[in-house]
Amino acid sequence: MKVELAAQTSQTSTPLPPSPEAASASPPAEDAPLLPDAGVRRRAACGRFAQRSGSFRREVGRAAAETFLLTRLTLILLRYLGIGYRWIRQFLALCCYTLLLMPGFIQVVYYYFFSSQVHRSVVYGDQPRNRLDLYMPTSTTGLKPVVAFVTGGAWIIGYKGWGALLGRRLAERGIIVACIDYRNFPQGTIGDMVEDASQGIAFVCKNITSYGGDPSRIYLVGQSAGAHIAACALLNQAIRESGEGDTSSWSVSQLKAYFGISGGYNLLNLVDHFHRRGLYRSIFLRFTVSICSCLVIKS
Repeated sequence: MKVELAAQTSQTSTPLPPSPEAASASPPAEDAPLLPDAGVRRRAACGRFAQRSGSFRREVGRAAAETFLLTRLTLILLRYLGIGYRWIRQFLALCCYTLLLMPGFIQVVYYYFFSSQVHRSVVYGDQPRNRLDLYMPTSTTGLKPVVAFVTGGAWIIGYKGWGALLGRRLAERGIIVACIDYRNFPQGTIGDMVEDASQGIAFVCKNITSYGGDPSRIYLVGQSAGAHIAACALLNQAIRESGEGDTSSWSVSQLKAYFGISGGYNLLNLVDHFHRRGLYRSIFLRFTVSICSCLVIKS
């Protein structure tokens, strides 16, 4: 009797509460139906994330390796073409400088293409580059002084649009500016550039009155390569007038003054100077020879 009573008491006794370790190891029974396979899903998601991260790292590494290889091959190719690291470094420095000046460039470009004061691409000759831009003052009372401007560009990249900022500032002060375009090397030799500039000057002298300019106040301005070209045009015209009296196109006496800004005149002495700054001797001598032969023939 006592043995059966003890057995019944042990079967109906209250179970012991689980230990804290067991409670933390297994979730409560009522939460199990909400996330029956939470652990499996979490492990699968972590696996997919790790797989994607590894794939992304491999793609980035592959792209970086291909970029490095392409850059290296490009540098080798440029070196074989005669363009060294110094030239590339200077080019990158120029790009950074241009990027810093970009806000100002945007303003000038907008003025050049959308301002009613700019008369673009006025034809003055038969060649494709025989064009000039006129920058007109806002005031139309009285005849205005005139500046015929020959832009620079190392005889290779000269373009009439480079004078937009000068034209804008002088036009604000009541001065008409004519930016003369000309053929560049290798499209033309220095003789062609001088001929184009001379025709542009002749057009200004003959037709500027119809644009409100004063023909007795015409100033010739050249900058860098444009200063050299304008000086050659003046010299050639002076030689014509002194020898043959040829003033059919224009006369030196029609110009009130000439301003040469940062121009190169004795070019044979400047070959090494330009070579050290990226305009290599082999390229520069090709049109320097044409310059010298042109001046010898003219004189």
